Amino acid sequence: MHGGQRPGAGRKAVQIDLEQLEKLCALQCTDVEIAAWFHVSTRTIENRRKQRQFTEAMECGRAKGRISVRRHQMKLLEAGNATMAIWLGKQLLGQRDVITAEHVGSGGGPIQVAVKPDLRRLNDDELRQLRELAVKTRPD
Repeated sequence: MHGGQRPGAGRKAVQIDLEQLEKLCALQCTDVEIAAWFHVSTRTIENRRKQRQFTEAMECGRAKGRISVRRHQMKLLEAGNATMAIWLGKQLLGQRDVITAEHVGSGGGPIQVAVKPDLRRLNDDELRQLRELAVKTRPD
């Protein structure tokens, strides 16, 4: 070894404090934000995920962050926050809003629909069949 270089090494490895990493992940920081905090590239963060301890610190931090959010949501629910109660009901219990829409005509009666078929497109045979049907269905 000469010139203070390590054998087979490029740059000196950056130290990333796993406790700080866990805290950043508890805040749900993105890889970009974590990289900026430690003054490294996002590629460094991606590569470090291959290390078990690094990945465990990230996963533990993210889980703690989600638990913290749930804890605060439950506090809001327990304090009587109706909006949170509705939202949690939808998320955790599968509840949903159901809106029924009924369409009615004037005075609450049925909707009147007028259909005027274009008989010009019918050929002579089709017109003959239509006349026969009309005669059969006409009230006497």
